[in-house]
Amino acid sequence: MESFDIAVIGAGAAGMMCAAVAAQSGRRVVLIDHAARLAEKIRISGGGRCNFTNSHAQPANFLSENPHFCRSALARYTPRDFLALLKQHRVKWHEKHKGQLFCDDSSETIIDMLKRECDAGGVTWRRPVTVHEIRHDGARFTLDTNAGALGAAALVIATGGLSIPKIGATDFGYRVAKQFGHTLVDTRPALVPLTFTSTDWEPFAALSGLSLPVRIGAGKGKTRGEFDEDLLLTHRGVSGPGVLQVSSYWNTSEPVEIDLLPGIDATAMLLEAKASSKKQIGTLLAAHVPARLAQAWLAAHKVALDARLADLPDRTLRALGASLSNWTLTPSGTEGYRKAEVTRGGVNTRELSSATMMSARVAGLYFIGEVVDVTGWLGGYNFQWAWASGVAAGKAAAEHARGVATGG
Repeated sequence: MESFDIAVIGAGAAGMMCAAVAAQSGRRVVLIDHAARLAEKIRISGGGRCNFTNSHAQPANFLSENPHFCRSALARYTPRDFLALLKQHRVKWHEKHKGQLFCDDSSETIIDMLKRECDAGGVTWRRPVTVHEIRHDGARFTLDTNAGALGAAALVIATGGLSIPKIGATDFGYRVAKQFGHTLVDTRPALVPLTFTSTDWEPFAALSGLSLPVRIGAGKGKTRGEFDEDLLLTHRGVSGPGVLQVSSYWNTSEPVEIDLLPGIDATAMLLEAKASSKKQIGTLLAAHVPARLAQAWLAAHKVALDARLADLPDRTLRALGASLSNWTLTPSGTEGYRKAEVTRGGVNTRELSSATMMSARVAGLYFIGEVVDVTGWLGGYNFQWAWASGVAAGKAAAEHARGVATGG
């Protein structure tokens, strides 16, 4: 049986970062993954350019049943730290919308950088390798794999969530957590398009592909999220950055509220236009929202497209204004894990150390990245959590393994 100080299962963003940090601390590390192709989720992210972090990342941008858990790791490894690593490897990048940072070249530059960091520490790669069973004797872990048995003093689970199964997502990490006595926060798709029944969506299905800036919100009280982002209409429902953001806050059977004219009092605008304009209602609306949406909106509210504002009753304009400012929809569901960018929920963080990511149940067992109940906003935040949690666990696992080796 091969013996290592640390075994990391999952060679994605968090796993490679963790393995590199631990190995460069002088520990013997093995990095295991079941996929033949390395870090596919990094490869496809950001349209192939990898939105690798967000310059504004802070704890408020993350959701968890234990909202303070992420503070320690995020404070100790920041976006600036990751940018310093990029500079060291001469990876060029640029900022886009709202602090989102992307590679100038392809996502492959991030994968190559992480692989070089692992190789610099002498990480042993085992892929594609499947782990069949994990055992713990109180001091060390034994992993039975299709390539033979491996032993390690510390074990890090970095296997991700359930999102995008076509690139290899599984429930492996959750099964390991349960095996060792951990509880799970219910998992569900997040950063995902929302869908409606065909009947409810019939008036808008033909508008698929239409996009506009909105203010959108979902959830209640402290668990409510509101965002000023773009809305995209699809043949089954709504998508776009705004929808992906609020999908993490949305709960089944609850509504989503959309302001189609953010920053404008729609009712006041219509009433003022009635008093001072000879325009048709369709022409006025088309100046604020896409013309096809204006047409469908008026049809749904039984207002003639060519009706003159001056001829419409105030009550009609008030109702129309209210509907534009607060379009309330109740989705029937989501597009599921196949379209979800991340998984919400996961390993209960109340059973992990916020400083080290180590299990409170089993010494030397760590959980990092998406498998943990920490979910970031759209826009690079989830990668920042991968880097930060990976670094925290990498350093801690190295210390734990050193202690085991010296009998400390």
